[in-house]
Amino acid sequence: MNKILLFAQLRDQVGKQELYLDFKGKTVKELKKIMQESYSFNDLDSVMIAINEEFVSEEEIIQEGDTIAFIPPVSGG
Repeated sequence: MNKILLFAQLRDQVGKQELYLDFKGKTVKELKKIMQESYSFNDLDSVMIAINEEFVSEEEIIQEGDTIAFIPPVSGG
């Protein structure tokens, strides 16, 4: 099982900050596609993904127990 952390507009769209789902053995790219289809996210291309608090590439393979954070770009001033 994996803990999925959602921030900003992604959290607002789902209505939760955390999800618990099983993505063991999948790549980050596969995870993004599944999440986009399951939750109707507009575009995850610009979203950074961190596993266990470290930014990773889309080729990274998810392990059992990993915590995965979806971090969209922020703007401000």
